[in-house]
Amino acid sequence: MTTGSSGSEEPPSRNLTRRRFLRAAGMLTLATGLVPGGILGRRLTGPPITRAIPKTGETIPAIGMGSWITFNVPPIDRLRSSRVDVLRAFFEKGGAVIDSSPMYGYSEEVIGYCLERLENDDSLFSATKVWTPTAWLGRKQIRESHELWGVDRFSLLQVHNLVDWESHLPTLQEMKSEGAIRYIGMTTSHGRRHRKLERLMREQPAFDFVQLTYNVRDREAERRLLPLAADRGLGVLVNRPFRRGALIDELEPHPLPSWASAIDCATWPQFLLKFIVSHPAVTCAIPATSRVDHMLENMEALRGRLPDPKMRRRMVQYVGSL
Repeated sequence: MTTGSSGSEEPPSRNLTRRRFLRAAGMLTLATGLVPGGILGRRLTGPPITRAIPKTGETIPAIGMGSWITFNVPPIDRLRSSRVDVLRAFFEKGGAVIDSSPMYGYSEEVIGYCLERLENDDSLFSATKVWTPTAWLGRKQIRESHELWGVDRFSLLQVHNLVDWESHLPTLQEMKSEGAIRYIGMTTSHGRRHRKLERLMREQPAFDFVQLTYNVRDREAERRLLPLAADRGLGVLVNRPFRRGALIDELEPHPLPSWASAIDCATWPQFLLKFIVSHPAVTCAIPATSRVDHMLENMEALRGRLPDPKMRRRMVQYVGSL
């Protein structure tokens, strides 16, 4: 998550490629009698995959929802009603973690609009950010985020892209001590900030979470940040699991390997998400979408088998060969 953006639907090129994929999957089903789990008919059953937050042991579902771009839509009933449907599908399939930021245009307002119509406070794990210089502006921004979301308190407040973290950390610590928030985090999606993030992870015990980019193509975090998070007892939220859809567009022309069925994957998005959440240091991946069918597809990865280390290496090798 790097910059703000005006509200828009997912890029037409991605929609077309995914439609072609779904059509092809339907033809394969007719030809072979196989029904891809999570797309056509069969849904995986069983409990959702959860992860424990290291500092407390509280468990949350391993797949959440991001809101950058996809929930940044103006006050148009048709657009906002469609996001209510997306969020309803998310909760019905066991989701809880919703991540946003004041940086994301209308996104926090739209999330509040949706939550008001769904009445789902019991399962919600609300995560947003402070993204402004100075402590005074930070407190003002946090109050505005509370009003937009319509929640009594946030589960997680993060310093977005480490902006003026020195000013905001005392505010967040005070809020946590008063019970106004439950966890404190810091985020980045830029490799150039990894050295600074690593230093803060080592030196600042007040943080409970980090958020960073990690996927089968972007694996730099495996070298130092993810092992360090495990060592320091930090929860990890993973952003950009699909590279804003570019990774799906890259992989969809290629066949999903037959052995993906061994980890209950029927689509590339499920393959990509299961790779991420199977890393032992990852707490939750937060893909973003504006479509119900894509949400249902993503949430199928919250159930079934996960890859072991040997399978994870095989996944990396296969993607690398394409």
